[in-house]
Amino acid sequence: MKQTRNESLDWAELPRINPHAAGLDISATEIVACVRPEMSVTPIRAFSTYTPDLEALADWLQACRVTTVAMEATGVYWIPVYEILEGRGFNVYLVNARHIKNVPGRKSDICDSQWVQTLHTYGLLTNSFVPPAEIRALRAYWRQRANLIEHRAAHVQHMQKALQQMNLHLTEVLSDITGVTGLQIMRAIVVGERDAHTLAQLRDRRCRRSPAEIAKALTGNYRPEHVFALKQALALYDFYTMQIADCDAEMERQYAALQPIAEEEDLPPQTPSKRNSHSKNAPQFDARLHLFRITGVDLVAVTGLDESSVQTIISEIGTDVSRWPTIKHFSSWLTLAPHNDISGGKVLRSRTLKARNRAGQAFRLAAQAVMRTQTPFGAFYRRLAARIGKEQAIVATAHKIARVVYAMLKHHQPFEHTSQEAYERQHQQRELKRLKRKAADLGFQLVPQST
Repeated sequence: MKQTRNESLDWAELPRINPHAAGLDISATEIVACVRPEMSVTPIRAFSTYTPDLEALADWLQACRVTTVAMEATGVYWIPVYEILEGRGFNVYLVNARHIKNVPGRKSDICDSQWVQTLHTYGLLTNSFVPPAEIRALRAYWRQRANLIEHRAAHVQHMQKALQQMNLHLTEVLSDITGVTGLQIMRAIVVGERDAHTLAQLRDRRCRRSPAEIAKALTGNYRPEHVFALKQALALYDFYTMQIADCDAEMERQYAALQPIAEEEDLPPQTPSKRNSHSKNAPQFDARLHLFRITGVDLVAVTGLDESSVQTIISEIGTDVSRWPTIKHFSSWLTLAPHNDISGGKVLRSRTLKARNRAGQAFRLAAQAVMRTQTPFGAFYRRLAARIGKEQAIVATAHKIARVVYAMLKHHQPFEHTSQEAYERQHQQRELKRLKRKAADLGFQLVPQST
């Protein structure tokens, strides 16, 4: 094949979307910043990670007339840099490290900063979602609270181990040893009580097991070393409980500082199915009321969601969903939508991407909560589970719940409770419509069967 040469052909240069852009490579001890050569005599400079050095970095960027800065999301090192630069008025891009492909060859911090700056100048980087400062504060409190609950759970296991070593089968007669009855009995054991019948009288009146059964389970071998282990585990459990209470107080103050959208008097009454669904690890304050104030809708009313899961979602995505233009963008960010590899117009592979998205995980947990319920979400899950499997059905149901939450936050519409029978009728009508259309395409006509 003969090739033609056209040396006079004028190739168009890639436009510079962000001409006043800078790139940062962040590590634990050093930050390498890069700007365009015409913006500074020394376009590449290294700064330490101390706060005065971060302020000097911001001053240097302002002197170079930089308006936007791009950096990789490296651990937690980016957080103080992001907050200081955001406070100084820069448009900060937080970029996923997977989206930045380094050129082959020697790798160094200088090359990384130059590469980030070049990509950002030509608009080839996508900014990760970072909620507003007040939502980030709420998220920090909520994540800290989750860590405290996780650490406290380990000491519950230590208490169970100490009880088993003393041959006290308290876990066999009580569903939760950290309930009212269990804590009263363990506190009495720690202070020196050994009589099984006396300990059994500490049972709460709501306990299903009789005092005789509990006394039999509490007849054991009270060795001093095992009682000491129980004492320390109980003290650590109480300490973490107090820390969680302090975290709840800070969260309540943060909720009160947020700008309200709705009034407290407009909060709709709780549905009967969720009236007694308070979780043991739920905050001690009225989280449902605060969530309604800042969002304008009652997200707790959505089937499968409770106060804890809604707080996880709101602390991760905020109250404004305009960051995602459509529900498809929102579902993709949550990793609840399939990722298709398409080549030549054909889908080569379709799968759900793996990512540590706490909001997406909350929707997945909500989908697991509705698996056996007589609700539209439950019917939807069971219908898909029989056809595509349980794992994919959970993701599809989580995607359906996420669509409802997105619509409620975007249009400020309340959740409409629909019965399972109504959902089945709607599904039957859609199937009938599809069959009629398919029959008409094949030249047939559906005729109802006579009774």
